[in-house]
Amino acid sequence: MNDLGSVTRPPLALIAGPTASGKSALALALAARTGGVIINADSAQLYRDLDLLSARPSPADLARAEHRLYGILDGADPCSAARWAALAKVEIDDLHTAERLPILVGGTGLYLRTLIDGISPIPPIDPAIRARVRVADVADNRAALETLDPAAHARLGPADTTRIARALEVVQSSGRPLGDWHSETSGGIGGQVTLMPLILLPPRDWLYARCDQRFTAMLDCGAVEEVKALLARNLDPALPVMRAIGVPDIAALIRGDVSLDQARIAGAQSTRRYAKRQYTWFAHQSPHDWPRYGEPLNETTQGAALALLGAPA
Repeated sequence: MNDLGSVTRPPLALIAGPTASGKSALALALAARTGGVIINADSAQLYRDLDLLSARPSPADLARAEHRLYGILDGADPCSAARWAALAKVEIDDLHTAERLPILVGGTGLYLRTLIDGISPIPPIDPAIRARVRVADVADNRAALETLDPAAHARLGPADTTRIARALEVVQSSGRPLGDWHSETSGGIGGQVTLMPLILLPPRDWLYARCDQRFTAMLDCGAVEEVKALLARNLDPALPVMRAIGVPDIAALIRGDVSLDQARIAGAQSTRRYAKRQYTWFAHQSPHDWPRYGEPLNETTQGAALALLGAPA
């Protein structure tokens, strides 16, 4: 893997999984063995405003290996999956030119899917249709889907407000169901690289305990001050940076709505819920032929995980 010219298509390592599953530590170990460069594939870690709460690499981690696409965006500048994929492609191409291994690391499945498989060419949504759909009752929107997009109606539950609205506005604007558009993708790099993927799916009790420990450590290390600085900017509350895991819980503490212990409990619970959603997504939505590693990561087990990635001993 050190000799990148020895393969027909240049290699691309990919380490994905839920938050707190050990992705960053494994990526550092892989970078140490290969001289590779770690590329961020986590939506929250893109923002400069979220250092602690996004668990961005520490100064010690940055000294161990080169990292790219971490803390590159202002919180007022939202990033889409397509935009991130374009940024990642530039970094991957640059590293391949330098004959270095790119190591994608993150838990944002949509970002990774867009980069590898491409994006559906869904045309722009008619603003009038979007405005009408977004103010309508979710039950009415879902009822409309039953006629216009039966597959989406069957797939989406009554509480899937955002996805129901998205499916309805797409079919009303384009005349084609969302599933039809999703079957047509372009721009993916999966066929241009030798992909070396690994999905981390450790035992849930181990993962959730780490989520609790992580959020407590964030509070102890200055996450409240980080959110205070973010709130002082008076950004649009709908921005991704304002909805990042832990921000609403700490904002409630700053407003005086909850105690420190209540914020700690709520933030840890939010982190566990997020990890659960990621776990489910990667378990069922990532390709079945991508290796899964199900043991808790530590110094004893790390070698087995690296072997699944094809890392040299």
